[in-house]
Amino acid sequence: MNGVLLLIGVQELGQGPQDFSKEQKQDLMHIAVCTILKTSGYYSFDGMDDEGWPHFSQLKPLPELQTFEQENFLKDHALLYFNEQGFLD
Repeated sequence: MNGVLLLIGVQELGQGPQDFSKEQKQDLMHIAVCTILKTSGYYSFDGMDDEGWPHFSQLKPLPELQTFEQENFLKDHALLYFNEQGFLD
């Protein structure tokens, strides 16, 4: 799941593939989580910073889930994201 989130984050950043630091990879995964949960109303897009990185605001608390439930929650939203982007038919 981490790899999928990283790829979504790179896609949403829109700066193409490059070498990212460990901290930047964590930021990319955060971008991905915010992006995929945006459609369910958990986050809203605030805009881009001066370096072109997107920023989000949390609109409502995330559900309290067990670890395996959290992963399934993210997987479902990732699939919804890929479907909305036209990657799945």
